[in-house]
Amino acid sequence: MRLLFLGDIVGRTGRNAVIERLPGLREAWNLDAVIINGENAAGGFGLTEAIFDEVVAAGADVVTLGNHSFDQREALVFIERAPRLIRPANYPKGTPGRGATLVDLRNGARLLVIQVMGRVYMDALDDPFAALERELAACPLGLGADAVVVDVHAEATSEKQALGHFADGRASLVIGTHTHVPTADHQILSHGTAYMSDAGMCGDYDSVLGMDKEEPVRRFIQKTPGLRFEPATGEATLSGLAVETDDSTGLAVRIAPVRIGGKLSRAEPAFWGV
Repeated sequence: MRLLFLGDIVGRTGRNAVIERLPGLREAWNLDAVIINGENAAGGFGLTEAIFDEVVAAGADVVTLGNHSFDQREALVFIERAPRLIRPANYPKGTPGRGATLVDLRNGARLLVIQVMGRVYMDALDDPFAALERELAACPLGLGADAVVVDVHAEATSEKQALGHFADGRASLVIGTHTHVPTADHQILSHGTAYMSDAGMCGDYDSVLGMDKEEPVRRFIQKTPGLRFEPATGEATLSGLAVETDDSTGLAVRIAPVRIGGKLSRAEPAFWGV
């Protein structure tokens, strides 16, 4: 199975890049599934239903969220009628939405996508390890699902790596989101799970984490409140990871970073004949 995971969409420039480029990538790479983190797509904070619909129409099979899941208050309502939209599974019981979803793909395979949120330097949610264990046990790779993708929305690289090893052999891919900078540690772990500490973002890298530079820099210098952060508006880079899995096991056999457009050096999966 051919999987593409794209990091956090940040603002209009990020979502426009996704909407414009994703249909062509699905066709060129013959993708079976696309998963995108969309939690910063609405002005940098949260996700609206209209934007969610646009991203799905462009070719996303599942959209994940994170610590900004409900910054747009409408998400508290529309997430209940959007089974392909998930928030972290370790939100407290009773939180609207779901932390995992099982989708039937166009090729007839079944894809399970899970999201958990870290606790180091983040909001103190429930234990992400227990939440991940619960979701993996409910729909095991190779039995309930042909592929399993885990989005770890976390600040600390150590926590992301620990969750990767925790799920090794039980997921096709464990990939970090939230910090908006692509890491260089993409690898296949010892039991066959693809891993990357952070997918990066789909946004303008001439910025501070996708936001216009001036206000974040000013806040670091002056340490006083100021203007609202606004997404940068230059050309976006699509950042993420391409993964190919073994159809018999669901585990990863080939991986490659993806960086297209914008300021970052281009990277594509050469093994798909691009």
